[in-house]
Amino acid sequence: MKLKIVSALLLLLAVCACDKDADKYRDYLDGQEIVYPGLPNSLTAAPGNYRIQLSWKPGPDPSVMKYRVFWNNGKDSVEVSRGAHTTSDTIEVLVPNLTEYTYSFTIYAYDDKGHRSVPLSAANIKVFGNSYRASLTNRFIVAAKPYELVPEGIRLFFEDADTINTGTRIRYTGNDDATHYSVLKAEENTIVLEDYKSGTPVYYRSSYIPVANAIDTFSVAKGEDSITNILAPLDKSLFSIVRLPNDANPYGGDTDLDNLWDGSVGPQGYPNIWHSNGDRPLPHHFTFDMGRVYPGLALFEITGRDGYHNPVQFEVWGTDNLTNAVTTLPGNNPGWKAEAIAKGWKLLKEVTRPDNGIAPYKVEFDEGLPAVRYIRIRVVKVASNDNAYSNLSELTFWRK
Repeated sequence: MKLKIVSALLLLLAVCACDKDADKYRDYLDGQEIVYPGLPNSLTAAPGNYRIQLSWKPGPDPSVMKYRVFWNNGKDSVEVSRGAHTTSDTIEVLVPNLTEYTYSFTIYAYDDKGHRSVPLSAANIKVFGNSYRASLTNRFIVAAKPYELVPEGIRLFFEDADTINTGTRIRYTGNDDATHYSVLKAEENTIVLEDYKSGTPVYYRSSYIPVANAIDTFSVAKGEDSITNILAPLDKSLFSIVRLPNDANPYGGDTDLDNLWDGSVGPQGYPNIWHSNGDRPLPHHFTFDMGRVYPGLALFEITGRDGYHNPVQFEVWGTDNLTNAVTTLPGNNPGWKAEAIAKGWKLLKEVTRPDNGIAPYKVEFDEGLPAVRYIRIRVVKVASNDNAYSNLSELTFWRK
């Protein structure tokens, strides 16, 4: 009986104590209840160039009238009206004029009486700017083969792109002398620049995004890189045969020099070749006109026939004018070189091939060559060691 009375007394004291605490709590709140407006949903932050875009879905609480976004430890803020937004809408806020730094943002919802929700935060959001831009590099060209000339224009070859590359803008000159633009996509490694004007430089500049959801694209700070010294093939349609004294003659009418610029690719078979008739012992020479004066030859390619008598040791000579350029000595005369030089011919290149002379073989000309229009090939030795015949399939020249 005494135990029941003690328990009842303790319960009564506890109830009285609770009432007193509640009264004190209400006194502390000035007799008002705590009201927390509903939070927004799905907060995301997308960084950009000295700015950040925040977005969220409005909460279902109809009492919410506005939102306020705080950053910089609460020193800066921006207010956003709820408007007529529904829960299916997205509210977007652009925070500009930031520094290249890592920020945290806090959002509160407010009702019409000024009650504030609990905070919703987005932390460690990186803002990007000139420091990030300065770290970027243009996409790399394939060093071993940066380009090739194709019938449509020029094809460029690039290394694989960085995963955040958004594209590379290419600027070039067309055959109409106007500036043209094209874009290499990140997932592509090659691009053809149509109607490209041979010999002109190509410029390119890459762009990137720092993260997948970034709102701004950053181009490489240093600007464009370029592909220069692009070689232009000479127009073979301008080439023509020249017959000078002591030149080697063709074996037949269908094996003349014009087979050397018919556009054939790879070693050819008889009769689609140049085939001398054997009346001029080696060293012997032949001459042709390229159709115009070229100030700077850069490269040539020589292709042998599919069999024998291919030159493996020869000289390339040139002059810009045939007036008084006719030599009187045969090509195998010890005094021929001295006479050729005296007549205005310039030795452009001496070549010794390490193979059998069949495959296409490219040779670079040295810098500083004189302007030339007429070419003379003096064959010194052929792969078969024959002393009279020489055979070839094709000659191609490039200029800068």
